[in-house]
Amino acid sequence: MVHNIIRDKATRLFIILGGFFIANALIAEFIGVKIFSLEGSMGIRPIEIPLFGNVFSFNLTAGVLLWPVVFIMTDIINEYYGQKGVKFLSYLTAALITYAFIMFFWAIRLAPAAWWPGSKASAGVADMQVAYAAVFGQGLWIIIGSLTAFLLGQILDVLVFHSIKKATGEKMIWLRATGSTLISQFIDSFVVLSIAFYIGPAIDSSNGEPWPLSQLLSVGTGNYIYKFVIALIMTPVIYGVHYAIDRYLGHEKATEMKEAAMRR
Repeated sequence: MVHNIIRDKATRLFIILGGFFIANALIAEFIGVKIFSLEGSMGIRPIEIPLFGNVFSFNLTAGVLLWPVVFIMTDIINEYYGQKGVKFLSYLTAALITYAFIMFFWAIRLAPAAWWPGSKASAGVADMQVAYAAVFGQGLWIIIGSLTAFLLGQILDVLVFHSIKKATGEKMIWLRATGSTLISQFIDSFVVLSIAFYIGPAIDSSNGEPWPLSQLLSVGTGNYIYKFVIALIMTPVIYGVHYAIDRYLGHEKATEMKEAAMRR
């Protein structure tokens, strides 16, 4: 029975796409604690643009490396499995991210072996327990902001994608895929920062002082510009993935699934 289910190409494809979707979302969530310099990583001088009263450079969360991939995967899944398929994976991913953070919470609180905290002192890490907690112990408001932004972004992506496809039909894949991603990424960029660093600290002072609104707008705009550019760059990839999937499923099966997806 299980063998027959896995042999079905549509089912196998959903498992592959869903696994890649969830893995990218989880990885993006966990690596997002690092803030990196885009210009420094490229070996160039920071641009230092005056923006909203701040001097802006592309200092981004490492999560932006993968979130554009997640939203593009959303559009691919949407194309073949419809809104129900995307929503199922989105809710499952949010639940798994929550589960992961609960496990991190308890892992951080396990008593470390006596020798472990100083085990990497020669490599420049004075206390492994402190480093472990700093990397995996993201604040509550950051978690809430990230999950809220993810779910809102996914729901908006689905709605915009289907609205564009209803208006254009099977034509203009680039418009529905890139257009829905650009709109959902805009919401994602600002919601997570607003909750994590503006609303959260205003409600709970133990999370530090709220960011000035000018800083929130500056950082959010920088994150969105990066995601905007990446979404445009990856447009040819979307066509390549569509071509590969259509060949894998066969034209007749792919067309049948796309038509069914619009009714779901």
